[in-house]
Amino acid sequence: MPLLLIDFPVFDPVAIAIGPFAIRWYALAYIGGIVLGWIYARSLLKNEKLWGGPAPISLPQMDDFILWVTIGIIVGGRTGYVLFYNLPFFIQHPLEIFELWKGGMSFHGGFLGCVIAVMWFARRNNISILSLGDVTTAVGPIGLFLGRLANFINSELWGRAADPSLPWAVVFPNGGPLPRHPSQLYEAGLEGILLFTVLGIMIRFGALRRPGLILGSFIAIYGLARVVGELFREPDPQLGFLWGGLTMGMLLSVPMVIVGAITMVMAVRRTAPKPAEAVR
Repeated sequence: MPLLLIDFPVFDPVAIAIGPFAIRWYALAYIGGIVLGWIYARSLLKNEKLWGGPAPISLPQMDDFILWVTIGIIVGGRTGYVLFYNLPFFIQHPLEIFELWKGGMSFHGGFLGCVIAVMWFARRNNISILSLGDVTTAVGPIGLFLGRLANFINSELWGRAADPSLPWAVVFPNGGPLPRHPSQLYEAGLEGILLFTVLGIMIRFGALRRPGLILGSFIAIYGLARVVGELFREPDPQLGFLWGGLTMGMLLSVPMVIVGAITMVMAVRRTAPKPAEAVR
């Protein structure tokens, strides 16, 4: 075995335990992503320069929205996992659908749940669906980054077998003796750091003044990042490779690239609102 090969540092999946009460790293990732995302969203709404005037969403509205989007992410993520990744199992064991602590969440399902929450909340509060979507997706990479780190800590969703000479190849305790790509860290970099940076730069250059531009960019760039990440990630064992070596993650991400690109084009073609219109 090459000297540079990395043995996985086994982590306790439970981050905090007080008597029978335990909080897992994955739960902390969700909590941290939501809290940090909420803080970042509030900072965006406070900065009138980014909007060309007062933001179309008030701070109290954003505070109320946090509960809505949290429910949307959790319900959508679990539903997506059940439908897209392991439906035969859950048909036979329906009660396990509610056992969230055993893991099993789908980003694509969580994103759809988030979209529903955005549309529902925006209509109930008479605010712009696209602008709320822009803010929501601008903070999304924070949660994605923390979630992928939690995947790595839990030694789950590991990568495909790697060349043993790869210096950062990792032998995961539940991934057999083969050195593997730490695909969770690849995705953390692509879906988290890279996506957050690109969206942040766009925001600084006035993208929030064109409703839907950040939303479309997030959808398209995430789709591309996920397809690239899937090239290194081991498919779920119950699904394996699909047609032509494609994975379920790839198939679900390709439509995102198309929808995101269309949303971006529409946002750019749409006349940017003037400051006076933003106030109204």
